[in-house]
Amino acid sequence: MPETTHQSYIPEKTAVQEFTFRAVLLGLVMTVILGAANAYLGLRAGMTIAATYPAAVIGMAVLRMLRGSILEENIARTVGSIGESVAAGAIFTIPAFVISGAWKSFGTPEAYWKSTALMIVGGVLGILFVTLLRRVMVTDPELPYPESVAASQIHIAGQRGAQAAKLLFANMGIGAVVYLLGKFKLFAASHSFPISVGTPGKTAVRLSWTFGDPPQAAAASVGVGGVASASGPAVSPAYLGVGYIIGPRLGALNFAGGVLAWGLLVPALVYFLGPQLLQSNPALDWEGVNQAIWKGIVRPIAVGGMLVGACYTLFRMRKSLAIGMRRAVSDLRKTGGTAVVTERRDRDLSAKTVFLGLGATLISMVLLYTYFSGTLPGGLVAALVMIVLGFFFAAVSGNLVGLIGSSNNPVSGLTLSTLIVAALLMVSIGVSGMSGVAAVLGVAAVVCVSSAVAGEMLQDLKVGHILGGTPRSMQIGDILGIVVAGAALYFPLLILHQGDINAGGTGFGGKELAAPQAGLMASLAQGIVNHQMAWPLVVVGIFLGLALILVQVRSPMLFAVGMYLPLETTFALFIGGVLRWLTDRVRDRRGLNDAQKGRVENAGVLTASGLIAGEAMAGLVIAGLQFARIKLPAIFPSPSVWAGLAALILLAVLMVRLPVAKAGSPDEPAPPIAIM
Repeated sequence: MPETTHQSYIPEKTAVQEFTFRAVLLGLVMTVILGAANAYLGLRAGMTIAATYPAAVIGMAVLRMLRGSILEENIARTVGSIGESVAAGAIFTIPAFVISGAWKSFGTPEAYWKSTALMIVGGVLGILFVTLLRRVMVTDPELPYPESVAASQIHIAGQRGAQAAKLLFANMGIGAVVYLLGKFKLFAASHSFPISVGTPGKTAVRLSWTFGDPPQAAAASVGVGGVASASGPAVSPAYLGVGYIIGPRLGALNFAGGVLAWGLLVPALVYFLGPQLLQSNPALDWEGVNQAIWKGIVRPIAVGGMLVGACYTLFRMRKSLAIGMRRAVSDLRKTGGTAVVTERRDRDLSAKTVFLGLGATLISMVLLYTYFSGTLPGGLVAALVMIVLGFFFAAVSGNLVGLIGSSNNPVSGLTLSTLIVAALLMVSIGVSGMSGVAAVLGVAAVVCVSSAVAGEMLQDLKVGHILGGTPRSMQIGDILGIVVAGAALYFPLLILHQGDINAGGTGFGGKELAAPQAGLMASLAQGIVNHQMAWPLVVVGIFLGLALILVQVRSPMLFAVGMYLPLETTFALFIGGVLRWLTDRVRDRRGLNDAQKGRVENAGVLTASGLIAGEAMAGLVIAGLQFARIKLPAIFPSPSVWAGLAALILLAVLMVRLPVAKAGSPDEPAPPIAIM
């Protein structure tokens, strides 16, 4: 589709370095680091952060020192941010193989090649699908691409890159140090409060807020009642940073789900069921009872709520989804036979390359899914579902990114729809058991990665369109990034999973690595294929989700995820949202102009992103030590909760005061706002 009115930042006839070795290498390094950081964050908190802005800032800072061009920065950012999309697709689905029991072990060569194949094939499919759609979707005036515009303006305002990079790296250091000090037990990074509840005949309910009071001792004074536990916020720079980015409203909504789970459902169920569980299983203590009730009863209810939330999200976007579906067919007709073009900014991978690539991936997926399902018909059905839904959802994902940005792209909802379709088809052709579960999850994994990559790729292509980059160079760079990320991201997942097990946890799906989306995928695949789902509890969750819709809750999905996650996680996210609210209040009371408010906004986002990345990197180091069975040093055998509270307060002061201090002079020009 020829473009006649758009004027890119770098004119068409201007010769500028672009696809260079240093730009690609820097992008590949960033794609592994940012992808690993998002894998860590997604497994623990159930969400990821957009890597576009950190990649833009880091790439700009490094390449400016090397006197690189703005188009080299564009390549570095494009390649550097794609790992986050691969990681998002991976953490939403790959752990589900382990949680469901489809894979008996995650630390085997077989698990590595299967994980890598799913990630690479899904990512490459996303790039190939986007190549067919790029010309129409990138130039569509009805798609504003808000995050692409912001990212392009960050590059254009490159003179501010060094300051932004310093701020990001400094907070990465702070986040890493605080997290490591918590792990080395300088302070208590998390704590819980035992709550004692008595028998129905007693009139008093005692709350035990003494930190040293064990649940068993608290239970002794109330007879056959129970002891539920409530947690304080985790001292986590990453959780605070995520809460800051999503803001107070969404942070409060997520926390509300945790309050319902741990403030109402768990205590009530412990009150009625706790004594019986202890009598039937003497190995359990009260903490074990809490966890058993949360995992066995509350989490299936949360699954029903997440199911309704995902469907409701897709329903609210039904018009955009329909437009994306129609555009997918229309765009293929318009672009499939386009002749080779000579203009730099309109040069894509050739149609021949794209269709050969699609054919090769389809054949490879038939073989892989046949291996998963144990039957050729099962493999064929799974591959056809994958290729058809993958294409349409890639178009839908790109359309949604153009409207609302990749940070708000409902990839998990699209994947959930794919999983349900694939599971029902598997049941209809008689594929069951763990082989059927594996085939269904394999389809979900490829489509999830493909949709996430397609959205991120279209967002980056729009940035390149604004700056004057070459689409083909960006597409080739992203394919390289996907191959490297797909080959490398298994190892952070393995380190986190096995490290948690070596530290006494359960790995994927446990307290430290809750992986809520993967848990939902595993539960649904098992429930539909093997009829193992606790459907009465899921139905309760479905009605809860419907009630949330009726009272006009903004995001039932986020509320249900709050029920699924540990309370200390949702509490910390809520605190981060409150800090964002405080920052905005302080900013507004000082009467700052728009330029100063923009600088505060930028500084806040970079501060939060730095804290998240810092803890994520340090978390991978700690997980690596645990993976190697190296005992962590302990500064104090029983670290102080009050010291943890002091660390939390210091982080809060930093996250409020530092952005406000970056407001600068009223006479300075406004920076681009980094939309997250």
